[in-house]
Formats: sequence, C-alpha cells, structure tokens
Amino acid sequence: MTREVWRDSADNEAASAVFHLMQELIDQYRVNRPVMPLVVAQAEDAAAGTEIDDRVERIVHQVHRANQLRRVPVKLLDGHGATPYEAALSMVRTLTERPWETRGTSQYKPFTFPRSRLLAAIEQATATVVAQQDVRSPRERDERILEQLGSLRWRASRSGGSNWWDSLRASVRPETFVGAVFIAVLSVLLGEIGWVLTALVAAAALLGLAVVRLVTTAAPPLLWLRRASRWLATTSSLAASSTAYPSDGWSWVSPSGSWRVIRARAAAVAERVADAGAGDEHARQFHLELRVQALLEDLLDNYRPHALDWRRGKRTVPPVVFLPTATHDNGGILLINAVNNVRSRRSEVDPLLLLASLPADRIMRHTPPLPPEPSVPAGVRSGPRARYESWVDDLSVGQAPAAAVTLAWVLRLPLSTGQLTHEYAHAQLVTHRVRRTWAWWVMSRTTVALALVGALLGTFLWSEHLKEKYCYGPLVGVSTDAVRLAGPGGGKECIGVATVPEVRFAEGNGLQLNGVGKGVTFERIEEAIREQNASIGPGEPHVTVVYAGPLTGTDKNREDTRKGLEELTGVFLHQRFVNDTANRSVKLRVLTANGGQDMLRQTTAVKKIIEVARRDSSVVGVVGLGRNTTESADATGLLQRAGLPVVDSTNSGSDLAREYPNYFGTSATDEEQADALGLIAGRLADRLTDPQAVVLSRKVGNEDKDRYTTEQRRVGLEMLKESGFAVAADTQYSLSKDGGSANLDAPLHAICGAERVPDALYFAGRVEDVNTLMSGLGQTAGCSDKKITVFTGDDLTKARFDDSTKLADKVTLYYGALAPMSQGGGRAFYEDSRKALEALLPEGQQLAALPKVRPYEDMMFASGQTVISYQATAALYAAATRSDKPQSAAETWATLYSVALHDMPTGTITFRGTIPYADQKVHGLNVVEVTRPGPDAQSRVVCGRAAGDRTPLTRADCPVE
Repeated sequence: MTREVWRDSADNEAASAVFHLMQELIDQYRVNRPVMPLVVAQAEDAAAGTEIDDRVERIVHQVHRANQLRRVPVKLLDGHGATPYEAALSMVRTLTERPWETRGTSQYKPFTFPRSRLLAAIEQATATVVAQQDVRSPRERDERILEQLGSLRWRASRSGGSNWWDSLRASVRPETFVGAVFIAVLSVLLGEIGWVLTALVAAAALLGLAVVRLVTTAAPPLLWLRRASRWLATTSSLAASSTAYPSDGWSWVSPSGSWRVIRARAAAVAERVADAGAGDEHARQFHLELRVQALLEDLLDNYRPHALDWRRGKRTVPPVVFLPTATHDNGGILLINAVNNVRSRRSEVDPLLLLASLPADRIMRHTPPLPPEPSVPAGVRSGPRARYESWVDDLSVGQAPAAAVTLAWVLRLPLSTGQLTHEYAHAQLVTHRVRRTWAWWVMSRTTVALALVGALLGTFLWSEHLKEKYCYGPLVGVSTDAVRLAGPGGGKECIGVATVPEVRFAEGNGLQLNGVGKGVTFERIEEAIREQNASIGPGEPHVTVVYAGPLTGTDKNREDTRKGLEELTGVFLHQRFVNDTANRSVKLRVLTANGGQDMLRQTTAVKKIIEVARRDSSVVGVVGLGRNTTESADATGLLQRAGLPVVDSTNSGSDLAREYPNYFGTSATDEEQADALGLIAGRLADRLTDPQAVVLSRKVGNEDKDRYTTEQRRVGLEMLKESGFAVAADTQYSLSKDGGSANLDAPLHAICGAERVPDALYFAGRVEDVNTLMSGLGQTAGCSDKKITVFTGDDLTKARFDDSTKLADKVTLYYGALAPMSQGGGRAFYEDSRKALEALLPEGQQLAALPKVRPYEDMMFASGQTVISYQATAALYAAATRSDKPQSAAETWATLYSVALHDMPTGTITFRGTIPYADQKVHGLNVVEVTRPGPDAQSRVVCGRAAGDRTPLTRADCPVE
C-alpha cells in the first residue's frame, strides 16, 4: 500500500471540490492521460471582498501543499516585472531555468528544456548586441547576433565554467553512471591484459572522457541534428518569419541546407526579441507565445512515448503549475492567455496542468487587442508588396484567437460565497505518494548501472572461468578445442587440439632428441610444424592430419614426454618432406592433439578432434593414439562414428582391428609379438626337463588406465603354456605410493625363493621398471646364480640400462621390436631426417654425423617411435591424396585398404589384402636378444620380418645359441 504523505481538513466546501478535481486529474493521468485544462478558480460574486479572495487563494496553496511530497512535479509561481509582459516572461523562464520543487523526489529525472535553452541563448546574444549600441543596420545586427550565438555555442551561459580538471573529476566519480562503468571495465581489463596495459587504457580513457565532457558541454556536436535545432527549423510558428528558408529546407542528411534554415530563423527570432525589448507590443506577444510554445514542446518531449529511456512509462503524473493570484499586472492572466493561444494553434496535447485563482473583481478574457498597425513612414517602401511583408510579420500573432472568442483551454470554476464560507472541517483531505512504475525500476540509472556493472562483473568472472577451463580463453577469440584438466600428478594439463597459435603443448619443454638429434627440443619441433602450416597459402590445396599423442607430462620429469617428442618428430619429418617436394601439389597440414600424460585423457582429446573435423572438411584422419589404454576402444569407436580413419603408430592392442573397421595399425600386435617370442620359448623348453616359468605383471591401480600390461599378461601366459612351460601362479608387483619406482622386492623374493626357481619369466610391465627387475634378479638369492630367460613386449625397445643392472650377468632378455629397420629399406631416410632437423638449429650449429653402416642404430631412431609415426603419416597422406588431389575423410578411409608404400624404413607399408573386422597381419617386427643387460649390454636381432611380408616366422628362422 502506498504511503500517506499529507493530511489536512477542508476549510470549506469549495476547497474540498477543487481538491478532489485536481487529484482526480492528476491520478487519472496514469490510466487514460486526460486532457489537462488551465483551471481558474474565482469567487462567483464580483462584489465579494478581499476575505473571499483570500479563501480562494488558500485553496490553491492547499492543493499545492497536498502534492509537494507526492513525487508530482509542481511549481509555485509568483510573477515579478516592470510590465505584465516581463512578469509573464519571468514566470516562463522560472519554469525552464530553475529546478521544480520535486527535483530530488520525482518519479524520474528532472525535466530538460533544450528548446527553451536555445531561445534563452538567442535572447542572451540579442541583449549583448543591443547593449553595444554601435550597430548601424538590421543586417549588421543580425550578423552580430549570430556571431554572439556562435561564441555561446548556441547555448545560454550558466554560472561557473568548465575546465579540464572539473570535467575529468565529473566523468569518473564512482557514484555516477559513467564512473561505475569505468571502474567495472577496468576490473575486467585487469584480469584480461595485466596491470600495465590496464593503466595505459585507464589513462587514455580518462583523457578521452574529459575531452568528450568538455566538448559536449562547450560545443554541441552535429548542431543541426539537435532536438532544439530541429524544432527551430521546422516549427510552423516561425515559418511566416523566415519565408526565404521554408521548413522543408531542413534535412537529416543536409548540414549546410539545415544550417541556413536555422540561422535564418534564429535571426528572425532575434529581431522580434530586440523589438520586444524596445516596447513593440506585437513583438512582445510573439516573444511570449514562442517562449510558451518552447516550454510546452519541452514538456511534451519529457513525456514522449517510445523513447529509449521509457520516460512515458516512468512519468505517470502531469506537471502542475500553481498561480495563487493571477492578475494582469503580475503577468498571470497574460501567461494563461499565452498558453491558451499556443494550445489553440497546435495539434499536440501537452501534459501541463495549471491551477490559478483570480480575484473576484477581475474578468478572465483574451489578451486585449493589439494597437492598430502604424502608418507607413515617408520614404519606406509601400504598396501591395509592403502590405504583404507587414502581413507576414504579423501572421504569427494574428493566428491567435480573436478577443471575442472564448478561452477554449481555460476551465473556470466559479465558487459561490456559500461554498467558500460553509465550514467543512469534518472532511479530511489525504494524499499518498505516487508509486514509481516498473519501468523506473527496469530502466533507472541505478538499475542500468547495476545491471551493467553486474554484467561486467559476470563477464570478468566468465573470463576467469574461460581461462581456467580452456587453454586459450580470452573473451574474444576463445578456443574451445583445448581444455585444462587435472593430470595424474594433480597438476593441470592442456588436453585437446591446438587450433590457435596460443595453444602450445610443448611450450617451455626443453627435452631433446637422443643421438644425432641432440640439440633439437620438443618446443622447437612443435614450432617447426606450425611454420610448415603457415607456409601453406590461402586457397592452396591441402589435407589436414591430426597427430594425437602424449604431449605433456609432469613438470618434474620431462622424460615422460619422450614418446610424444619422438612420434611428433616423425610426423614433422614427413610433413616437411611433402611440403618441400616440388611435384606435390597437395600440401600437408598437421594439427597436434594432446591426450595427456600416458594418453590417459585420449577420449577427451578425440572428442575435440571430432569437433574440429566437423568444422574443417580438410581433416582426413588421425595419426598416433600409440598407447593402449582402457579408453582406446572407446576413442576409436568415436572416430568411427565420426567417419575418421585412424592410422595407429605404436599401439599394439590385438582387438582394435577386429572391432573397428576404421583402425589401421602400423605395428605388430601383442599377439603377433607373443607368437614370435614363442618360437624362442619353444626351443628353450625343448632343451629343459620340466621347464618352469612365471608371469610377473604390474598391478593395475585405481587410477591406472593402462591396458598394455593387462594384455601382455594374457598373451605371455598363453605363449608360455603353448611353448611347453609349466606356469606357476601369476605374480604381480605394485608401484610406490607416489606412482614412481616399482616395488619388486617381495615378488622377486617369492619367485627366487621358491622350491623351483623358474627357467623363464615373462615380464608384463613397463619399460621404466626393467632396470629394477634386472638388478633384482642379479642380487636376489636363488636367481643371481641361475640362468633365467626373460621375455617381454615391445616396450623394451625404449630401455636404457644403467650401472645398477650390471649384476644381471646370467639373464637373457628377448623382446619384440615393432620397427624392424634392419629388414627394411629407405636408407636415405636417416640422413635426410638429420639434415631436416639440423635446419631447425640456430644458424651455425650442426648435428653429429650418423653411423655409416647401420644408421638406424643411432639413439634417435633406435626406439622406432620416430620411424613408425613417419610411416603412419605417410600412409594416411597417400590415401588422402589419390591422383594428387585432396580427398575427403570417407574417401581416405576407403583408399587406405589399397595403400602400398614401398622402400620404407621398415619395409612396405600396406593394408592391401586386409578386410574390416579382421586381424591385419601385414606388420613387421624383430625379435631382439639382449645379454648382460647393463651398461655393456649386447643385443642382436635373432629373427624378424619386414613390414608387408605375410610369410610367418618359423623356429628355423629364429635360432637360439
């Protein structure tokens, strides 16, 4: 319920009647906006004395007090001036230049009067020029007035001046709208670009705000487009005064033509103002009515519908003006007549409501007729043309209603003496505060400022969220293709696809290639791929291959990323070979996708790859995914449903090709390796009486997604049994709590302390645990003095034995190598690769030379990771560019079944003859023997077959000493 703000008793019956009429007009304005009259209350008896007139006057004061605290815009006027004209004019100026009484508690912000201010500027300029008394002709006077208007910037001067410092302080005060926005924007920028750039932006913004404020208060930009200027140029009231420049000369798109109209009409107004100051009654009536018209136009504009600030919805009560006593001498009657005359000429209905009291002995009638036209002095032009010009001059005033016509906009309230004297004290008069509407709450400065500050704060928080969620997350240009996720060590990893230059998985990673590649870092390889991508011109034919691998690891041990480094090096080498070959019209673009440390986040990475492929039709497939985890099957299935083939590098999973037709493996599977090791194990079993064996496997932890060791345990157990070994219970080992070294003491004591120490051991673990195993076998009683054969998988190709393993003198290792480089061709590949990598070094630096006999034994190539990823990229590119034209991902998938790349480092890379959902037995491999595993370990290739060779290995092919 609205709050009561005023209560009083009605002194008499007339007071109650007038009060309720006024309140009804005010309160109904919100509902149907009734036409607002000029209410004039007067004692009906002309012979009533001053006491009765005082009662009528008290009614006006009472209604005024009743609405002062209601948020109704009210103004109590009292005219002062030497003449009625000056008194009436002073009241109009009071309404437009001084605050209304409810300025601080109104429904909406205070009224603005731009048209009245423009007329005030013309008056001020005219008064200044007239006071100079050195003007010789009307033309010169007009020019002087226009010059003065220019110096005033066509605005009336106010007390006090503007300066840079005041403008600056006024612009950025926190309690102002601009100040609140300024602080909020700086808060967002501080999180986006850092404090140095934010400080520079703040300084520039402060300077700009001060300049804008100073300029806009001193000189109105685009003068002809101002509302006041447009009104001056188009109002019909001035058309007769400037017939040389009609109102249609003003245009939105014609500054010069509009400016001519404005100047002409301003000069015409100034001339009339000067004449009014000289006592010309015609000019005075014109001046007063033009001032009233500007007032009413301004008030109408303050209630204009469809404004951006929703002002009409906020202002639900009309402006109310009170004249306690209206007489001819104090200008009150003249003001009422002027309002009536202007309203009678205009078609718009303005919201002004006026209540005045008139002494009983006064008559409310039109402004007395103007004096007759003066005769034409001798020497002045006469005749029809002179009469026309005189008629034009008087037209504005002559349009007013004649004296005999009733005052159409005046509502007279004759109050009888009985009504004014009849006591009515028991009638209580009450007013309530006018409610602010929902439009005020929605579109108020405070609401908009809070909403904007809230939006900016939300933007700041959202910006921080984007930075936290994505690897590159500014508000503008955010890349959603790479996200930040928790890694195995608790730190953050960047997972996904690097589609923008700012996402760099190897940034700061100084891990170097082994062997002749020493000096080339992981960061430099990633940069080189970006350089190759940038060399592909816009519109140049190309295909895009996505490499997905483990590109990040723990900050403590950069060695975790060596697999990713070596595989990415192979991808880069083939990209450089393709893009630098002149006869290849289809270039190769490479995108890197990080599956996280040990490929534990490969599903997330694959989903991002699919998103990129949907946007970029040049993506033809994926290379990599070279680690077998529990997510490998799901990742491959996702790519299958997306229509993307996978040319895998070193993933030795046995089931992927059987389950997914889009999977093309370039490495021997665990089952193929186990079959080859079985040839050695069978020979050894034949030499022994009651051969015994054991399988030692890594225990899978809660967070471990490794599938490689699980499959190695399975195929190793089956291989030993098929070879003739009696296999004891499976023995498992675990890692330390920090996920570091292997806890092999207890398992080895159990194995070596058994009644029968096994003759063979199949190690289903990871390469990082081999050194611990070897040293344990050499130092644990029961095993240290017994010849033991250890079989393991392809992971051992990355092994680097150290001094701690030199005691394992009687241990012989056999493992499968996925890259049988001794069986293949392409001998030029190694030297070409060295030269390509050497080009990445700073000028003047060189790489070491390769061994001339067996360059593939260099440490850079020995693990086979670089070679295999090179061949996988070559196979996918070959399928994507059949007939030297780029193909789609679907066409690439189909073409992979016919690819045959001869003379590759491991043989022939081909998938010909393979069928979907079946084993792809076209992989090459070597069986490698390692004796005296340690710093002086010796290794030899026992047997093997080149890639593409379908001939199965036999025992005869794999002799054992």
